Amino acid sequence: MRIMITTVASAALLAACGGPEESSSEALEDTAPGETSVTTPGTLEAGEDFPARLQTALIEAEEGATIALPAGTFRMSDGLSLDVDGVTIRGAGQGETILDFSGQRGSGEGLLVTSDDVTLEGFTIQETKGDGIKSKDADRIIYRDLTVEWLGEPDEENGAYGVYPVESTDVLVERVTVRGASDAGIYVGQSDNIIVRDSKAHYNVAGIEIENSTNAEVYDNDVTDNAGGILIFDLPDLPVMGGNSTRIYDNDIYENNTRNFAPPGNIVAGVPSGTGVIIMANDKVVVEKNTFRNNQTAQVAIIAYSEPFTDEDYNPLPRNIVIADNSYENGGYNPQGELGAFAPLLGGNLPPIVWDGVTRWGEEEDTDVNLVIDEGEDIGFVNLGLGSYPINVSNAAPSDQRPDSEPFGELQPVKLAHAE
Repeated sequence: MRIMITTVASAALLAACGGPEESSSEALEDTAPGETSVTTPGTLEAGEDFPARLQTALIEAEEGATIALPAGTFRMSDGLSLDVDGVTIRGAGQGETILDFSGQRGSGEGLLVTSDDVTLEGFTIQETKGDGIKSKDADRIIYRDLTVEWLGEPDEENGAYGVYPVESTDVLVERVTVRGASDAGIYVGQSDNIIVRDSKAHYNVAGIEIENSTNAEVYDNDVTDNAGGILIFDLPDLPVMGGNSTRIYDNDIYENNTRNFAPPGNIVAGVPSGTGVIIMANDKVVVEKNTFRNNQTAQVAIIAYSEPFTDEDYNPLPRNIVIADNSYENGGYNPQGELGAFAPLLGGNLPPIVWDGVTRWGEEEDTDVNLVIDEGEDIGFVNLGLGSYPINVSNAAPSDQRPDSEPFGELQPVKLAHAE
C-alpha cells in the first residue's frame, strides 16, 4: 500500500516522507488486507507505519504544503492532528480515500486542526470514537468534498460531531456528507462568518447546527432522517454568546423522524424526533424558501431556552425571527417529546409552524420577540401561549393568531474571501 505526499514549498516535508522514521508504529496498523491504492511517481511506501508517517507529515509540513492521499482504505488506531498554517490535505475523493478509525484507541477526534488557512477535501473518515474532524481557533478553514460517517444503525456510542469547527472566523463547509453523529452531523459553534452549503446530513441526532455564532448562511443542503433537521441555538455560559444573523434558505428538509439517540444529558437529547427546523434563543434568524415535508412533530419550532441559568447576559428568548415563502407538506402528524403533550389541545396534530409563546423569563416583563410569519393563510401556525417557563400544559393558551410584527431588516450576505 502506498501514499503520495506532495508539497508546494516544503523541503522538510519531503524529507519526512522519504524513508522510515522512528515512531510509535507498534501502536499503528497497516492498510486493510487485500486492498489497493492508486499511486503516482514519488510515492511513499506505507508499510506498517503508514499512520505514523502521515502524522509526521502533518507535524513537519511547512506553510503552503499540500498533503495528497491516494485512493484506498487506511486503518488508523490513533487520531491525527495538524497545527501548521496554510496546509491542504487532499484525498482522491469521498469514498475513494478512506481513513478507518474503527480500531481507534482512546476517544479523541479522527483529525484535529488548530491552525489557520487549512483546506480539507476529498476523503472519508469512518467510525471515530470521538468527533470525526474538529477544528478549533482555525480561521479561514475549508471543509470540502468530505464524508464523515458511523456505519450501522444510529448508536449513542457514536462520536458526537461529524465536522466540528468552533471558535473560528470565516468557515466554509461545502459538499460534505455526515451520517450517524450522536449530537450534530455538521456543527459550527462560537464562530463568525459561516457558510454551510450543498451538503448532506442524514441519520444524525441534529443534521446541521449553528450554535452561539454570528453571520451564517445555510443553504442548498439535503437534510433528512435526522431526529432534528437544522438547529439554530444560543446557549448560556459559553465563551462566545449572543448568536445572531443566520439565514436558512433553499434547503430540502424532510423525514427527520429518526429516534433521538443522543446520550442522556446532552443538550440535543431533548430535541423531539420529527422536527425540521428549531430556533432557540437566537436573534435575527430568517427561514425562507425551504422545502419541508414529512417531519412528524413540527416543520418549524420556535422556542425559548427552558433550563435554569445564572448568566446575567444571556437572553433565553428567540427574537426577530422571520418565517417566509417556504413549502410545507404533511408534517405534525405524530408529535413527539414535550411538543407532543400539546397535540391533544389542537386535535392531535401540530401545524407546520409552532411557537411556544414564551415572552418572559421568571419575574421579568413581557418582551416583544418580533416574530414574523409571512406565509400563505393556508399554512397553519400556533402560538402555544405559555408565557414563561417551566412548561405547564395546563397554562397553555393556544392561538392561531399570527403576531403583528415587522421584519427586522435585511441580513448582509456572507462573503468568504478565502473561498472565492
